[in-house]
Amino acid sequence: MKAVLCKAFGPAETLVVEETASPVAKGNEVLIDVHAAGVNFPDTLIIEGKYQFKPPFPFSPGGEAAGVVSAVGDKVSHLKVGDRVMALTGWGSFAEQVAVPAYNVLPMPGSMDFSTAAAFSMTYGTSMHALKQRANLQAGETLLVLGASGGVGLAAVEIGKALGAKVIAAASSAEKLAVAKAAGADELINYKDSSLKDEIKRLTGGKGVDVIYDPVGGDLFEEAFRSIAWNGRFLVVGFAAGGGIPALPANLPLLKGASLVGVFWGAFAQRQPQDNAANFQQLFAWHAQGKLKPLVSQTFPLAEAAKAIDTLGQRKAVGKLVISVR
Repeated sequence: MKAVLCKAFGPAETLVVEETASPVAKGNEVLIDVHAAGVNFPDTLIIEGKYQFKPPFPFSPGGEAAGVVSAVGDKVSHLKVGDRVMALTGWGSFAEQVAVPAYNVLPMPGSMDFSTAAAFSMTYGTSMHALKQRANLQAGETLLVLGASGGVGLAAVEIGKALGAKVIAAASSAEKLAVAKAAGADELINYKDSSLKDEIKRLTGGKGVDVIYDPVGGDLFEEAFRSIAWNGRFLVVGFAAGGGIPALPANLPLLKGASLVGVFWGAFAQRQPQDNAANFQQLFAWHAQGKLKPLVSQTFPLAEAAKAIDTLGQRKAVGKLVISVR
């Protein structure tokens, strides 16, 4: 099979596409013929050795896939050959085939095609867990989404609206904000052209926002926290801005009566599989109802996977990028 291979830690341009042996489905695994694979921020980290997992060389990046089951291990009973599925792979999905533990594989809803399914699991799973389990976002509350035009950001905008919140989308350009507006954002903040703190104060009548969803980090981290409401919840989702991990003066949560809340969806899915499954049942229902409309802005062939990773790493992507494998 053909696969994108990382043979040594380095930038995306060092990746190669080569023929390699097909994986085999062991006892609790399924083998998937990959049709499409989603590109995510962890892909930019794992190839440079900056992610919490470091697979042995050579490995293929790619943390989520959609395709058709071509073989099942002898301990798998809920999936069969021919099933259309979506899977969380950790790595390995930028290839024509990938073997995945069966507990990380879900049947694809009939409302999705392969490209949509490949773009769905990680962004919507992360944002649903963040807003439901970690923030306990309630109808009528105000949600601020930073980096609102990216994959997880757009998912947070849509889920926030589905949960009944007022959503303020923040991004770095008018073009990105237009995408967030189309996803349902009620208010927009361009933090390149205006003060984030001043705009939040204006839009909330000085109250501040109840929940802040931050997949960006960087310079806006503390400024955003200073704009949180009493009893607010600040969701630490990721650090797409790069440049190191931001720090926060410990007196700020005290003065605001606010919480700084970590979001690690992958660990949640492993530790609380029933809650994760319930999240996806709700997400699939919202998708069927037209409330969630994943935006796949660009599709790349397998041979251009490095370009896709680099595009995401430079924060040039809007919505999700997908690798078309078949």
